[in-house]
Amino acid sequence: MKSFDALLAESVEQHGHLCAGQVIGVRMAMLGCRLVGIEDPNAPHLRKKLIVFVEIDRCATDAIESVTGCRMGRRSLKFKDFGINAATFVNLETGAAYRIVSTEASRTLARQYAPEAPDLRRQQLEGYRRMPDDLLFDVQRVAVNLPEWEMPGPPRRHAVCSRCGQVVRDGREIRRADEILCRPCAGEAYFHPVDDPEDAACGELLKEMSV
Repeated sequence: MKSFDALLAESVEQHGHLCAGQVIGVRMAMLGCRLVGIEDPNAPHLRKKLIVFVEIDRCATDAIESVTGCRMGRRSLKFKDFGINAATFVNLETGAAYRIVSTEASRTLARQYAPEAPDLRRQQLEGYRRMPDDLLFDVQRVAVNLPEWEMPGPPRRHAVCSRCGQVVRDGREIRRADEILCRPCAGEAYFHPVDDPEDAACGELLKEMSV
């Protein structure tokens, strides 16, 4: 695996700016890969052996993606919306899995590791670089259930919503009594339809764009 500084530089370029979350994410990814026995996750022979579950949609997740090469489009990066700065690293070949959580105590401890830093931001940037892993993270060995349809590769399962006819892939349908439902039809939509005269205009625009 590349050095911390090299990986951080790559992550910052991808993310767009340097922040404490980038430092934590890079270190979390490096530690996670070491723990599950994958030294270089971007090596061609190891690329399909790692899955990472991330639990927050913030800066550290971009860093983890950069270091590991795991992507949602490859189905090797899984998002669990827990709001926790944590990630679980799974070696698909051996089954080894570790969940790593950024400690809340590290926010206070950062100043002890960067006493020369002029402000909180610099304290965290430098402190998180220098702090030992056992203070920056809580680590737990875990077991992760990975059904066949969660694995990378083409969809292994399809279902058709009983109400709207939408095809649902990868076991994401909901079964209620004698119905198979997509999540919007089951009441789990993040959106709601709007009756708007502009809808007709949108349809016309799509027709024009397709010409």
